Amino acid sequence: MRRGIPGGLDNRVALGLAIPAGLLGVLLAWALSDIPAAAGVRVCADLAGAAVLGLATLPRLNDRLPVPWRMTAVLAALWCCLEFVVLVFAAGEVVGSGVAALSPADFGTYLVRISAGQIGLAILLATAVVAGYAALAFRGLVQRTPDLVLVFAAVAVTLRPVTGHMSQQVFGSVLAGVHALAASIWLGLLLALALVVRGRRDWAETLPRYSGIAVPMVAAIAVTGVINGVVRLGGVEPFVTTGYGRIMLVKALLLVVLLALGWWWRRTWVAAAAAHRMTAEASLRRAVLEVALIAVVFGLAASLAITG
Repeated sequence: MRRGIPGGLDNRVALGLAIPAGLLGVLLAWALSDIPAAAGVRVCADLAGAAVLGLATLPRLNDRLPVPWRMTAVLAALWCCLEFVVLVFAAGEVVGSGVAALSPADFGTYLVRISAGQIGLAILLATAVVAGYAALAFRGLVQRTPDLVLVFAAVAVTLRPVTGHMSQQVFGSVLAGVHALAASIWLGLLLALALVVRGRRDWAETLPRYSGIAVPMVAAIAVTGVINGVVRLGGVEPFVTTGYGRIMLVKALLLVVLLALGWWWRRTWVAAAAAHRMTAEASLRRAVLEVALIAVVFGLAASLAITG
């Protein structure tokens, strides 16, 4: 059955645009610095994870919007597969032979003996649990609750950042975890709205609540991102003299653009939607546009994560 507004825009176009937009962000990062090819897989995994987290959070914004379990199961399975590919790329880089020459024995050693591999395996298991549970929930074989999905998805989203390079700094793990989780909630909830919400009434009830959550999420992203950048680069000059710094600077500039857009739409789009003065299709178009812009930032962030 076609998902979308009758006679209007298909809701699934949000996900269809998010992926190429994320890859565009990776391409932009590649133009600024030399980044591994795994960044393209990394951003797709991050987008899938954000979508799963957003879909599971959606009923907390509007209890009339149940979790779409089939969609959640498909996206979680995709997320799991992408995390496996990320693991393969990472193992090939650590072993030094590259993906093409990576043997099953070397891959197994990476998963069992290397801390990064163990973390990746834990993430893989968490995403597999989410996919399996969502599939069972769709079939009605278990009691349906989004809480389990929320817990495992949040763990999978934050586990790698909290054990990254920032973990060596005071409160670094906390800052990295907050940054990753806030970004996933910011994008994931908006993507979930674009995928699920259809009628003007649901937009009127849900969009203002999302806007109220998005403000602190963006604030957390900005603060933790600035601290991360200063600590990671050790000053202002590396922001323009190093590839990592240039990517981070462009990411920050795009975030400023999104902040300005969010401020404008909070005064216009959110107000009009809440007053039932905007059609569902007009709200969907704006949501799709913002999802695509945030996905570009996700592409830059994935490139930073791979190179960092």
